[in-house]
Amino acid sequence: MNGREGCALVTGASGGIGSAIASALGGDGWPVGVNFCGGEKAASETVKRIEDRGGRALAVRADITVPEESEQLFATLEEHFGRVLVLVNNAGVRSDDLAVSLSDSDWGSVIDTNLTAAFRTTRRALRGMIRERFGRVINIASVVGPRANAGQANYAASKAGLIGMTRTVAVEVARRGVTVNAIAPGLIETDMTADLDGGLMEAVPARRAGRPEEVAACASFLASEQAGYVTGSTLYVDGGLGA
Repeated sequence: MNGREGCALVTGASGGIGSAIASALGGDGWPVGVNFCGGEKAASETVKRIEDRGGRALAVRADITVPEESEQLFATLEEHFGRVLVLVNNAGVRSDDLAVSLSDSDWGSVIDTNLTAAFRTTRRALRGMIRERFGRVINIASVVGPRANAGQANYAASKAGLIGMTRTVAVEVARRGVTVNAIAPGLIETDMTADLDGGLMEAVPARRAGRPEEVAACASFLASEQAGYVTGSTLYVDGGLGA
């Protein structure tokens, strides 16, 4: 169980992987900020699930691509629970097309949400973590980051960038008791992957899709005291897809 004063923030936590991670951290004793932009009902259900198990949680609407809303998100959680000591950058979007047809807006929206916003929340959270001499930043990347997937140049660039950012920031704050790691899921059963080519399953050695709870278990470990010597790493949860 968590014994620290502070809270966890999971961005994009209204459903899928984000909801599963928020629930797992709530079970570990962290008060959890359940961030959402759309999907208020799903976010409320995540909060209820955490509270029904004896935890504390607060759903907070914020578009993290908007700097002012991102800052207000932190201010709200600090008022209710204290400093954000565990940050899970989970919010992400896809807008697939072949590179020759990919529009500037589709490129920009994916990079802004998946990478730039994650940098902004990381920068904001690190201030409190460094003061506390404890912090956990967990970036939800993707196996697509280091592995080519036609039609996802923007998504792959954002996730590869997230892995690169993870490694660099980890080195910068390692002496301060703060760890920064990434989780790279493969094919996980979520709304975001529901429209992917069904033939992708044949490329997965495990021959099945993963469950959000399997990703959440990894986040729970990386957020724990026991993971204090794990930093700058990327943990693949992909059934062997990236092997």
